[in-house]
Amino acid sequence: MNIFWHGQSCFEIITTPAKNSQVRIVIDPFSGEIGLRVPKLEADILLVSHSHYDHNNIKAVSPHTSIFPPFLISGPGEYEIKNVFIQGIDSWHDNCRGQERGENTIYTIEAEDLKLCHLGDLGQKELTEEQLEKIAEVDILMIPIGGTYTISAKEALKIMSQIEPKIIIPMHYFLPKLKIKLDGLDKFLKLLGIKSITSENKLSIKKKDISSEEAKIIVLKPR
Repeated sequence: MNIFWHGQSCFEIITTPAKNSQVRIVIDPFSGEIGLRVPKLEADILLVSHSHYDHNNIKAVSPHTSIFPPFLISGPGEYEIKNVFIQGIDSWHDNCRGQERGENTIYTIEAEDLKLCHLGDLGQKELTEEQLEKIAEVDILMIPIGGTYTISAKEALKIMSQIEPKIIIPMHYFLPKLKIKLDGLDKFLKLLGIKSITSENKLSIKKKDISSEEAKIIVLKPR
């Protein structure tokens, strides 16, 4: 499995859940209005966590192996597409100032014996028991850390302690040219006691690479 980050909460996942059957998944494609370059994306499956312009630019995503648009999932439910198992879980997008911003969908993705969790624009300061039960054990967690519209870095640590993933990929934080005011990555790393970290172009991973020891932070470069 290969995981790429395009900035904000937009990820591209390339997986081979069955022999000779590559599947591309795109999550939360953003609009160019946010200031970042909109990447050229192709997908078999497209996940949208909520309806704001920095997460729902579905027109930017082309079909991967078909003339038909990607299979779109934009809310709670259980799905099986091309041997990939996806669950959408209800959550809230309240921002850190307590304002109501509506609903958000958390997604879990299972393929190649790995389980991923993308929290979308989560604004809850902690997850409920029902949400945690649905999320269950997670190998790779994609978590917002920028505050303002989502949880802050400090609140992200609480969510991480609830889920206890093996690998954490921070997302939805400030980048050069981004027009949305968010906290930077440095604030998150400082809370974790990490002075410096090398960012990667992608995460290439198999189940055998997952360690049961201390959770690992992976920082991806926007592609």
